[in-house]
Amino acid sequence: MPGQRLSVVVTRRLPEMVETRMTELFDVSLRDSDAPMTTAELAEALKTADVLVPAVTDVINAPLLAQAGENLRLIANYGAGVDNIDVATARQRGILVSNTPGTVTEDTADMTIAMILGVTRRIPEGLRLMASGNWEGWSPTAMLGGRIAGRRLGILGMGRIGQAVARRAAAFGMQVHYHNRKRLRPEIEEDLDATYWESLDQMVARMDVVSINCPHTPSTFHLMNARRLKLMKPSAVIVNTSRGEVIDENALTRMLRAGEIAGAGLDVFERGHEINPRLRDLPNVVLLPHMGSATVEGRIEMGEKVIVNIKTFADGHRPPDLVVPGVM
Repeated sequence: MPGQRLSVVVTRRLPEMVETRMTELFDVSLRDSDAPMTTAELAEALKTADVLVPAVTDVINAPLLAQAGENLRLIANYGAGVDNIDVATARQRGILVSNTPGTVTEDTADMTIAMILGVTRRIPEGLRLMASGNWEGWSPTAMLGGRIAGRRLGILGMGRIGQAVARRAAAFGMQVHYHNRKRLRPEIEEDLDATYWESLDQMVARMDVVSINCPHTPSTFHLMNARRLKLMKPSAVIVNTSRGEVIDENALTRMLRAGEIAGAGLDVFERGHEINPRLRDLPNVVLLPHMGSATVEGRIEMGEKVIVNIKTFADGHRPPDLVVPGVM
């Protein structure tokens, strides 16, 4: 399609800088509302666009892709994860899929450490106490949390974000352990001072903190199921800034309420924005509205990657961040 001005449909509001640049380069249809598109609106966009720019909350499944028009040749996902897109079906229909890897690494790693501190040092409880106006002053035994230095951190998923978490955790004096689909190269493992566990069960049973940093795939769905959660020490906490589906949320809720796990920090949830109400009133749980990658810098970088992928495709070349089915 070199020389042709592509028709691009964007499904959600993006940073103004990104939208302005897209308007300069493409025949772009921007979203006035920040509300997600309905299924009918997504179907219409797929019928009319050369390029669709969905967000990670837009589910582009096989039934929707079956309604795609002949001109649709690229889905440029605004996000690193692509579990919202049936990539294999898209490729079968001749539609390429790209994403924005690396743009959320540092921000999500920062938030992971923030949540570890939030849970172990009881920060939300302190904030609620101050907001209530009932604080009666300092006491030697009040609001006692736990020191994270010296604790064992088990990282589930040692990709870009997992490694960034490991570096930050080491700076706080934590002992870094990890389980990954593939063991890291020896030089990376040495640089991170990280201990590899082939058995996830054995790692989970020995950790003080478990951090979920793996993507959601069929093989990671409920990877932290009820059986595996029960292996955790009663004094341990679990933090998830990756994908909610990796944890059996109902099982986790039951164990938190029973005191079988000391605490949890959750930035993502198994059913999107529908949070188990029995989680909300627990004092030992930190809940955030999917803020892990929510920085101005990160969102702009994501938009810039989307633009590069579309522009490269428009110039007749392979998008640099092309997603290949079965590789991620």
